[in-house]
Amino acid sequence: MSETTAAASTATLERARAVAASVVDPELPMLTLADLGVLREVDVTDGAVTVSITPTYSGCPAMATMRDDLVRSLCDNGFDQVQVRIALHPAWTTDWITPQGRAALAAAGISPPGAAPRHEGPIALALTPPRRSVRCPRCASPQVELTSEFGSTACKAMYRCSTCLEPFDHVKEI
Repeated sequence: MSETTAAASTATLERARAVAASVVDPELPMLTLADLGVLREVDVTDGAVTVSITPTYSGCPAMATMRDDLVRSLCDNGFDQVQVRIALHPAWTTDWITPQGRAALAAAGISPPGAAPRHEGPIALALTPPRRSVRCPRCASPQVELTSEFGSTACKAMYRCSTCLEPFDHVKEI
């Protein structure tokens, strides 16, 4: 491969990565798939783009929309052959949300997740909501109360700030 061909190949790959990284999450539109941490890999071989994404949890209903949005965005940017693969291993964790993504969540009034729990061996079944360290995204008060373990999407819980009285979503730690 000549230097010119290698440079063009690198430029094509970087352009494909930039396009894929700019696609937003359908449930959290303040986050790109890259900021959410679900965008795993972008590869270009013989002009065909392959993108790997990881679901935030098994059965995530947004995966089909993410796939369709990736294909549409890449095709709109001149990539005619696009394939999206689902990568299940390693499993996604909220620790993969970038610092920019966490800041974007807070700016949108959504409490970003804390550190994901670490587990060794079997995980004990708990029938009560886990204790979380949550701060209000509006006033930063730690004085919050859980109002519902299920928020606007399955990956969020609803809280209310006891200080400023604002309700808000919190992204659950996974």
